[in-house]
Amino acid sequence: MAYGFDNLMVLDHPLVQHKMSILRSTDTGKKKFTELVDEITSLVTYEATRELPLEPVQVTTPLTNATFARMAGDQPVIVPILRAGLGMLDGISRLIPNARVGFLGMFRDEETFEPQPYYEKFPKGLDTAPIFVVDPMLATGGSATAGISFIKRQGGRDIKVMCIVAARRGVQTVLDAHPDVKIYAAAFDRDLTPNAYITPGLGDAGDRLFGTL
Repeated sequence: MAYGFDNLMVLDHPLVQHKMSILRSTDTGKKKFTELVDEITSLVTYEATRELPLEPVQVTTPLTNATFARMAGDQPVIVPILRAGLGMLDGISRLIPNARVGFLGMFRDEETFEPQPYYEKFPKGLDTAPIFVVDPMLATGGSATAGISFIKRQGGRDIKVMCIVAARRGVQTVLDAHPDVKIYAAAFDRDLTPNAYITPGLGDAGDRLFGTL
């Protein structure tokens, strides 16, 4: 349990905390910001994939034959929520190169703060694959909640959310709507501004990733 939520896992590793302090800074430029998102995503991926199934396999080493373990079952599906979620894609794909990728485009209405979908494309077999929904910021939780609901309507069942920073409101919103989902975050911030940005946060992740400040 983290911060009172059974299905929230916040990484407390020193490497993550160190990199997060640099990521948050206004002194960190686009290139370094993108690199840090990639690195932190890889670290979060280690924890988020801990429960992936394994199967025994015979391997011939230079010395002998022995039984080891490899991933079993369907290849995972990564679903970045566009556009900021794209910044996390390489960090996961590097560790799971055979993972399939779906895309879900959603933007936040700046007046209502509600998510508005505009694009979706998923691989087949969502009903039997582990699915990782990725978005750097879990603020109000509206986009993640709507995205999970959309994936479930397409047959997805084994769903996890990966983010860089999670806010209490966002976590509560997602888990109230989808108590079967687990959330993995590199940091937990308690508050939102009146404009629904995470504080202290790191600003708009999409703008900092793509230079659209």
